[in-house]
Amino acid sequence: MSRRIASSKATVVSRAECDIRARLDDHELDFTAMSAISNIYRAGSAVRNHMERSLLTDYDLSWVAFTVLWVLWIWGAQETGHVAAEAGITKGTLTGVMKTLQSRKLIKRIPHRDDRRRVSIGLTKAGERLIEQVFPEFNTHETLAVSGLTVPEQHELARLLRLVLKQVSSQIADDDS
Repeated sequence: MSRRIASSKATVVSRAECDIRARLDDHELDFTAMSAISNIYRAGSAVRNHMERSLLTDYDLSWVAFTVLWVLWIWGAQETGHVAAEAGITKGTLTGVMKTLQSRKLIKRIPHRDDRRRVSIGLTKAGERLIEQVFPEFNTHETLAVSGLTVPEQHELARLLRLVLKQVSSQIADDDS
């Protein structure tokens, strides 16, 4: 079977969306929302896969490891829970990533002064050098990914995605209440 919904061609994806609508038309579903969320997911996955295959693999970094290094580079050393939240991963996932990054001497553990259970992490000089080398190349690939959009369209895309994030975040907050 050929790729349909996973295709990079807009016409193929549009046909796939028509197939989905035809298959599910007897259900009361919001096909516009389904299409929007599906495209957000596919675009995010495509960008992540491209970055890992085209760039990060050259530096022996996963997407998550790169994100952790970037968070520490931008905001400095911080507690592991904060790093996990900023990177959008669980503390358990961060533990494995930390082990890898520590073994490569890219991050260091910083014990808490008063509570041995709390740990912060920060970049080593080698970690800082690596992220400073990788990030400009990463940004070149980011630019490539949105090069089919005008600058105003890029601003609008970012604004719209922030609205989606805000809605999902407020829903999660309501669910936790």
